Amino acid sequence: MFDGKFRAPVDRAVKPLGDCLRRTGLTPDHLTIMGLLVAIGAAVAIGYGSLRLGLLLVVLAALPDLLDGALAKASNTSSQRGAFFDSTIDRFADALLFGGVAWHFGSTKSPHWAMLPFAIMALSSVISYMRAKAESLGLDAKGGIMERAERIIALCLGLLFEPLLVPILWLTLALTFITAIQRFVKVWKQAAVAPITAERIELRRSRRHSRRVVRTERRRTRISRATGRPSTRHD
Repeated sequence: MFDGKFRAPVDRAVKPLGDCLRRTGLTPDHLTIMGLLVAIGAAVAIGYGSLRLGLLLVVLAALPDLLDGALAKASNTSSQRGAFFDSTIDRFADALLFGGVAWHFGSTKSPHWAMLPFAIMALSSVISYMRAKAESLGLDAKGGIMERAERIIALCLGLLFEPLLVPILWLTLALTFITAIQRFVKVWKQAAVAPITAERIELRRSRRHSRRVVRTERRRTRISRATGRPSTRHD
């Protein structure tokens, strides 16, 4: 929900920061790895009961994830590989954070409570898979009331107000379940109205490939003009 409504304003706000980071020599992958390392620290802090420290580290872990896209655009290094790497690391970070909560519950409450954050992660994996599978079929599965940004915000609220952590996680689980239903219905309706055949999927892939080739050629042209050297291709 937040991703759809606030992504464009946030991107505009962090664009100057991307330009500054470009001068440091960092790459988007560096920021992604930094975010993962901080998320590991956050998970350890949460697991050992330091919830406020964990909250601080969760917020710090979110900053590289917020800025890597801006840096990729500023340095003109956006790529499918980078997008894949970023999404994969996000899943790892989420698993670590909720795993830390599970460890905390197992240490301070009944071990059965550890199933609550694990249930949230299980449903989160389902909605992520729905989007990936739908997009591979040429369909749209974005949206829902509890996407990744909302789950992280809910977790931060629970870490800030420890007595509310369990109720907030139950609410997160319920809303994540509703999001899974929303995405399923959305894709189901699209597939019923316009079934996607293998030929049409291949056609769309071909068009995307053609657009990537055009963008690559444009970048090479800009680079050659800036450096004064002729553009070369290595196919």
